Amino acid sequence: MGNPIVADHSNESLNKPVPSMLEVAAHMAEAAAAVRRQWTAAPRAGIILGSGLGGLADRIDVEAVIDYAAIAHFPRTTAIGHAGKLVCGRLVGKPVIAFQGRFHLYEGHSPSTAGMPVRLLQALGGGALIVSNAAGGLNPQYATGDVMLIDDHINLMFRNPLVGANDDNLGPRFPDMSSPYDRQLQRLAMDVALRTGFVLHRGVYIGVLGPNYETRAEYRLLRRLGGDAVGMSTVPEVIVARHAGLRVLGLSTITNIGSADALTETTGHDVLSVAATAADKLAAIIEGIVDQL
Repeated sequence: MGNPIVADHSNESLNKPVPSMLEVAAHMAEAAAAVRRQWTAAPRAGIILGSGLGGLADRIDVEAVIDYAAIAHFPRTTAIGHAGKLVCGRLVGKPVIAFQGRFHLYEGHSPSTAGMPVRLLQALGGGALIVSNAAGGLNPQYATGDVMLIDDHINLMFRNPLVGANDDNLGPRFPDMSSPYDRQLQRLAMDVALRTGFVLHRGVYIGVLGPNYETRAEYRLLRRLGGDAVGMSTVPEVIVARHAGLRVLGLSTITNIGSADALTETTGHDVLSVAATAADKLAAIIEGIVDQL
């Protein structure tokens, strides 16, 4: 599943109190102002690039690249494979922003911090979120390098970015999650895969806290719970996106196979290497989706 390697430096933001939703809204308004000083377009979509997938930003006609350190209230990324940059520009002629790096709970971040990229997208006026990740395959029909369209998820992180006082200006107190991943965007993604000629699975993503990979017994349990892939991210971001009323498309690159009966060792570097092999498939889907937004 997703990359758990953490760089060997401290992150001052981890020692700060967890911000309330009202504080997050104010912080992201300041963050949006920092971005607009360098890029003034309204993004059609925001793209969160998971472990080993940051190279997808090379497909964007870049108009600005902003280090997370230059964005007010944004923490640094510490996971290897996450550059910590916001790429602003145009993809198939449409304005987009791409996050080269996310904030994982296993790094010590709060769920609300994990959702900050989505809140920034909301503050910039974006209407859709495309989220990608590296994940372990639970479905025996999957192979490494395959891409899975996330049809639904199970939150086994047991944490939620919406806990606390709600800000009605950001979204409802009790957001509906009956269909967190947009059906129309899924159909468009399947059409792209069919035209391009590669297999695109559809399945259930299980989000866990990490940072360790699963035991054989845990892989067996996750499969019995209905999971097709497992990873250490994405779920908090999608919850925030649905709270914000954004359309969501989720994509998992299968980087290792979690077969309980034939389990082999997994390393974070292996995850990054395999994730990069799916870049062309993901790029085709993302470009096809953005073109229709």
